[in-house]
Amino acid sequence: MAQSGHQGSHAGSAKSWLAVSIILIGFTIGGVALTLGPNWLFVWIGAGICAVGGLLALAFDIFSDVIVDAPREIQVQEHHSPFEHRSIGS
Repeated sequence: MAQSGHQGSHAGSAKSWLAVSIILIGFTIGGVALTLGPNWLFVWIGAGICAVGGLLALAFDIFSDVIVDAPREIQVQEHHSPFEHRSIGS
């Protein structure tokens, strides 16, 4: 697995937040335009801004910011549901 320069936090890098913010702005513009009319010009402008943000996300490789923790082992605890079908002997 490739290591990124961003280590030790789940917050993500500034590049990743920039790409996500651009996508969110485009989605907001398109969504508001769709509900206020619909004003198709601004819907498509919002879609274009989302596409630009998506291209930036690909260029910045934002998925490399994901930090995978070590697997957690949680002990299994026995529990019984009132809806569970058990035999009378158990």
